[in-house]
Amino acid sequence: MTGFARVEGKSDGVSWVWETKSVNSRGLDIRCRLPGGMESLEPELRSRTQKRFKRGNITLSLTLDRPASGVQLHLDEEVVTQLADVVSSLTARIDSAPPHLDGLLRVPGVLVTREAGESEGSRKVREASILEGLEATFDDLAAMRESEGERLGALLGEQLKTLAQLCDAVEKSAAAQPQILLERLKSRIAELHDSLQAIDEGRLAQEVTFLAVKADIREELDRLRGHIQAAEELMSLKAGPGEAVGRKLDFLCQEFNREANTICSKSADMDLTKTGLEIKTVVEQFREQIQNIE
Repeated sequence: MTGFARVEGKSDGVSWVWETKSVNSRGLDIRCRLPGGMESLEPELRSRTQKRFKRGNITLSLTLDRPASGVQLHLDEEVVTQLADVVSSLTARIDSAPPHLDGLLRVPGVLVTREAGESEGSRKVREASILEGLEATFDDLAAMRESEGERLGALLGEQLKTLAQLCDAVEKSAAAQPQILLERLKSRIAELHDSLQAIDEGRLAQEVTFLAVKADIREELDRLRGHIQAAEELMSLKAGPGEAVGRKLDFLCQEFNREANTICSKSADMDLTKTGLEIKTVVEQFREQIQNIE
């Protein structure tokens, strides 16, 4: 989810530059760096970013180059009226000192930067041009992130193949589990035989059956293979802006680990335990890369 995009533009004599950066993040974190007087755009910027991206730490930086003279600050009367109503309501409910004027002027949207003699319509046209430039940076940023995703997709695909191969190794080791358990039980019975007068054969058969059922890992193996197939299907999707494939894959990593832990806990020999630990290692590598996927 890393990327960078830069777009320049000009409207009514005012030049602007957008720079959009993205780094990895589990969720969506948006930071806006705007010149003075442009803070009123921030809600719209956040809304547009949320529509295009679902994960990543994204920074939006806007730079304006205005003429040396002719820049004026104006109060947004509508915002000021709303702010006054809020202050009045809070003053009636909370016993505290009234807010200072300098603090009120820092509220986003109270002050609006305008060129001298510029009409409200001209200002809106310029802001629309700036927002179009932001969308252009989003296109470039999305293309760069998609390119990175293709490279990561190849790596993740290889890791899923490795997990499938390890499942085959688990199946081979699991086939020897009943015999290993039987030999182990016989060894323990032989140790106790001298001190016991008689052994209930029926009880012995029950114990063997109980151990065999307890050590059976076919369900865990089937679920693990099912999770691998689900991950492969997610990887093959051409996800749209509203689909958080990365989070779904992150959830599957938890399920991978759950099954691997159970396989290790049921293991009766070192080969199976070793394979289970290898699965956990590959899953952790897979999970680390998933943090880079939207």
